[in-house]
Amino acid sequence: MILYHNPQCSKSRQTLNLLQEKGVDVTIIEYLKTPLTVDELENVAQKLDLEPRQFMRQGEAEYQSENLANENLTRQELLEAIVKHPRLLERPIAVIDTKAVIGRPPENVLTLL
Repeated sequence: MILYHNPQCSKSRQTLNLLQEKGVDVTIIEYLKTPLTVDELENVAQKLDLEPRQFMRQGEAEYQSENLANENLTRQELLEAIVKHPRLLERPIAVIDTKAVIGRPPENVLTLL
């Protein structure tokens, strides 16, 4: 399982702990240190079965300053905004095979097991 993780986030830490308690082999990607590409984000979006705006942290300052609430923005523009400002990516996101879930609450990841 891949976990897009922010160690500063309590929910992300709780999710990682839950997976480790279950004995899941987890590959941790600290997306703030290693931002995803547009293609990787598109892949995650498909596995989440969500539109980019649905897995963006809309309360972040960048969301406001970049006017990302604008309904005229394309999918590509939203994905590029996440690449430019990785803090916008909701966290944590767990990915396994063809599925992904957002770990809010952390127990959501158990649906992938």
